[in-house]
Amino acid sequence: MFFKNRFFWIAAVVGLILDRLTKILFVIYIFPPILHYSIPVLPGVFHFTYELNPGAAFSIFPGGSVWLRWLSLGVSLGLMALAWSKKFTLNRWEQVGYGFILSGALGNGIDRFLVGEVIDFLDFRLIRFPVFNVADTFINVGIVCLLIASFRSPASEHETARK
Repeated sequence: MFFKNRFFWIAAVVGLILDRLTKILFVIYIFPPILHYSIPVLPGVFHFTYELNPGAAFSIFPGGSVWLRWLSLGVSLGLMALAWSKKFTLNRWEQVGYGFILSGALGNGIDRFLVGEVIDFLDFRLIRFPVFNVADTFINVGIVCLLIASFRSPASEHETARK
């Protein structure tokens, strides 16, 4: 049963491990315990900046940390139920997409339950983008995978699966 939709589980586990490792690395080993502390990598372009985000991805819904923790948990359980379900067969793009979305929901959900807010540290200043993290990135990669899946025909997926 675990190996049904195996690309889903691989994407989810790899994404979650990368998210947790980067947050541990940056919070424990790189940043002093000072919010807004910034380390320029490419000055004026890209910095590592320590932020705690009480909202959702890219700082939307500020102050929603209480209900967002439960939303993260619900989304995570729903995606796992989808992958385990015998009623749904996902193609590879869908498996990877939903797996990456699960990894992001779990990664940020863990932060919300343990810290109360989401740990962010990737800061692209050239385009004045909100500070974000690896989990946010995987959620967006997952959405792109699902968009690709929506444009692929079912016949082309079956041909690829047979090869």
